[in-house]
Amino acid sequence: MKIAQIAPLMESVPPRVYGGTERIVSYLTEELVRRRHEVTLFATGDSCTGARLVPVVDRGLRLDGAVRDPMAYYAILFDLLRRRADEFDILHFHIDYMHFPVFHSICRRTVTTLHGRQDLPDLQPLYTAFADMPMISISHDQRRPLSQANWVGNVYHGLPLDLYPFSIAPRQPYLAFLGRISPEKQPDHAIEISRRSGLGLKMAAKIDKTDQAYFEERIKPRLDEPGIEFVGEIGDAEKSAFLGNAQALLFPIDWPEPFGLVMIEAMACGTPVIAYRRGSVPEVVDHGLSGFVVDGIDEAVAAVEHARRIDRVGVRRCFERRFSVERMTADYIEIYRSMVEVSPSRLGHRPTVPANRDGSASDALPGSDGAARVGARA
Repeated sequence: MKIAQIAPLMESVPPRVYGGTERIVSYLTEELVRRRHEVTLFATGDSCTGARLVPVVDRGLRLDGAVRDPMAYYAILFDLLRRRADEFDILHFHIDYMHFPVFHSICRRTVTTLHGRQDLPDLQPLYTAFADMPMISISHDQRRPLSQANWVGNVYHGLPLDLYPFSIAPRQPYLAFLGRISPEKQPDHAIEISRRSGLGLKMAAKIDKTDQAYFEERIKPRLDEPGIEFVGEIGDAEKSAFLGNAQALLFPIDWPEPFGLVMIEAMACGTPVIAYRRGSVPEVVDHGLSGFVVDGIDEAVAAVEHARRIDRVGVRRCFERRFSVERMTADYIEIYRSMVEVSPSRLGHRPTVPANRDGSASDALPGSDGAARVGARA
């Protein structure tokens, strides 16, 4: 198939440091290329991909101090896509809803993966007005506020199996916090869990400008407490050691988490997750196998002791069974196929089935059970 992947422009694909959405776009794009699809990636010029790259801006807008209005560059992206739309069988958007008005007329040739929270009141009239835009969720909980949306599938995130090495045992056990410093991530709870469990805490996190005051008032004063270490923002190169040497990853969220990529990154290393029962957490964490779903600080402290005895091989097996990039990509391909079958007359050419290296048909157009079962829990 000829597939356009449309990434956010705030970070490169993959991102240099923080950037969950861009990371997933990268993993998906490279696996589609490996499966011999014709993929075009619309992203920043500093992106790295095996697909055909269309650079919309020179580099990620978040790291460009000269940028004042990011929407100006998205307007350029939409015009470019509008003129080239007929080149593709499917256009896969990862930029929330900004493209809806421009591509509404060809919505059956588009899918949109929603990567953010969907419980904001402002979104209700939006999804009512664009009720026919095909949407993909990254957890079933994410769908809950938007029953009127046109959900065509649910696809859990996946990672390359060789991305993070498995760690059979932490060398110098500590608890890990990885993500953003923000009220909804509750790093203050991570600090309290660490202090009460008697195990040190390492915090690898970025601080957005909007959360700077929260950091200064609630977190910074506690960084001098015994056992608390603030590492700062890290990238993939540092994550393996950071997560692999942890006794457990703390994920004490206080918001409807759409997925939580860091949870499966920890699982890939064999590190169990201790997470609050919010949003996608009960869907992602197999309680007692890949981690522990808890309600509040007291249960989290108790789970730290259980994490010392958990089978880390079992944690890794849960990751391999449920959250590989191969499974994620197969789920997306199934959705693409269902969309192409709905409106083949829209296309300027019939979709072809590329051959594998041995001459047999590839999995470019897999079974036709429909998108409804995509992403079903294993």
